Amino acid sequence: MEELARLAGITVRTLRFYRERKLIPPPRREGRIAWYDDHHLARLRTITALLERGHTLSGIAELAEAFDHGRDVGDLLGVGGPTEEEPVHLTPEELADHFAGEATPENLAAAMDLGYLGTDGEEIVHISRRLLDVSSALVHEGIPLAAVLAAAKQVRTHADALAELFTDLVLDHATPEDLPRLRPLARSAVEAELSLALDRRMRRP
Repeated sequence: MEELARLAGITVRTLRFYRERKLIPPPRREGRIAWYDDHHLARLRTITALLERGHTLSGIAELAEAFDHGRDVGDLLGVGGPTEEEPVHLTPEELADHFAGEATPENLAAAMDLGYLGTDGEEIVHISRRLLDVSSALVHEGIPLAAVLAAAKQVRTHADALAELFTDLVLDHATPEDLPRLRPLARSAVEAELSLALDRRMRRP
């Protein structure tokens, strides 16, 4: 316990408190010896990162329960499953490989904030293969994952506004039952406008 606390940069007293609150899973026991491993250390570093981002211990406890019991973080945050996007199941090692060593606790916390990551047993689930592939490609092009996730947060805000605009347009002139059928039109319009916007931006000095 002392070694784990030292590596995590916290006190033994804090570690005991986290154990009492069930923020970390119990250690593996051999007789009177309690063994902690890299998963415990990663969890503690993630807790620290979440606290620094303004999360409460109660909220972190809910996230910890989600990871320990295979609940989906998207469900926990009130986000339903994607209707078109393909989720991707990954081991922690595979996730690290995708992001060239940048799968830090801070970046994990940011991805959890966005609802990108969930769990399925001992596997990690990314909510969208397309988003995983794009973010991984950007990281391999030399863009830090923290910057990619910060941009993703801004994209989420604009995407929510676009979805609201399209939904209001349909509901003003059609019915809620028409929304699923007309959804591809919204996606095509946004893709075309983004393509034109990129053309305009690249022509500027």
